[in-house]
Amino acid sequence: MRLLDIKEYDGVLELVSGLHIGAGDTEMRIGGTDNPVVKHPHTNEPYIPGSSIKGKLRMLLELRSGLVGLRSSDKGNPLGLNDYKKAPEPLKASCKNILCLFGISGGDTDDQGEIGPTRLVVGDAFLDEDWKEQIREQSLSFTEIKSENSINRINGTALSPRFMERVVEGAKFRFSFRLKKFENDADLETFLFEGLKLLEKDALGGSGSRGYGRVRFQFTDNAVQQRYEAANPF
Repeated sequence: MRLLDIKEYDGVLELVSGLHIGAGDTEMRIGGTDNPVVKHPHTNEPYIPGSSIKGKLRMLLELRSGLVGLRSSDKGNPLGLNDYKKAPEPLKASCKNILCLFGISGGDTDDQGEIGPTRLVVGDAFLDEDWKEQIREQSLSFTEIKSENSINRINGTALSPRFMERVVEGAKFRFSFRLKKFENDADLETFLFEGLKLLEKDALGGSGSRGYGRVRFQFTDNAVQQRYEAANPF
C-alpha cells in the first residue's frame, strides 16, 4: 500500500441556523445556562470540534449505505470490518469507502490489508478572523441563550424550561480537511463531498429536529468548490 498524495481542503463553514454542540459541563453557574456550547479554554470563543463534524459525516454516510439495520443484533454501532466482510455485494463498495475514509476499530484485524489507515483528518473549526472582527467592532455576542420548553397538552402552558446556549446564525468558522490517497483507492474525494452535502441537508450538533445546526460549506479553491457543487448524494 503506497501513499500517493495528501489533498488539503480549506474553507468557511457558515451557520444557517443557531448551533449547539454541548460542552458537557456538569456545574450550573449562577446566571448561567444549563447547556453551554463548547468553547476554547483560553479564548472562551466557541469552536466546532473536528470529531463532531467527522462523526456526523460518518453517521449520515452509514445511513445512506443501506447497511444499518441489516446486521443481526444491530445495536446502532459504527460499521466495522466484519460488516464489510458480510455485506451484500451491491453494498460492499460503499462500506469499504466508509471504513477507508473514517477508519476501523482498533479491535478489528485487517489481515488482508483491504482497508489500511484512516484517510480523512478533520481539524477543529475555529471562528473566521474577518467575521470575528466584524462582530467585535459591533459589540455583538458570538452566542445566544434560547429557552426550550415542553408544552402541557391540556392547558397549553410551558413546562420545565431549559436554557440552551447556541452559536448565532450567520457565524463563520474556518474548516480544514486532509485526505490521504493510496494506490488503488476509490474516488474518496467525491465520497467525502457527498457526505458534506448530506450534512448540509441534515444538521450538525444537537436539536437538529428543532431547526438547530443547519450549515453551509464554501471551499477556498474555486475548482474544489465546483467539484463539490457537482456532487450528488442521492
